[in-house]
Amino acid sequence: MTYGDGLADVNIKKQLKFHQVSKKLVTMTAVYPPPRFGSIVLEKNLITKFSEKNVGDEGRINGGFFVCEKKCLDFVTRDEPWEGTPLIKISELKELMAFEHNGFWQPMDTMRERDYLDMLWRDKKAPWKVWN
Repeated sequence: MTYGDGLADVNIKKQLKFHQVSKKLVTMTAVYPPPRFGSIVLEKNLITKFSEKNVGDEGRINGGFFVCEKKCLDFVTRDEPWEGTPLIKISELKELMAFEHNGFWQPMDTMRERDYLDMLWRDKKAPWKVWN
């Protein structure tokens, strides 16, 4: 299952095997968000250093790709999004695993991100294209 608003080169076969071995209800792909902004170091309002943000500075986030057992649908209602109460309850039951993905992952939440992904596709540099 996926949200459909992001692209990645997740190895689905490895994630599926990981999920099957775990014997849990849900396995979520855990990714590092792309760095958005660098930072500055201030000392009494004097800028003393520029620091580029690195991948991993913010920790992992929900990458939006899941392997689910059918039973997890029992946690879903019409009134709440999947990442709300359903995932929280599944986590509280210790039935939510993280498949750590270190490859390409990019959301498409803004026009800027869409344009970036379009450029990668046009330039034949799309890391998510893993088929021949």
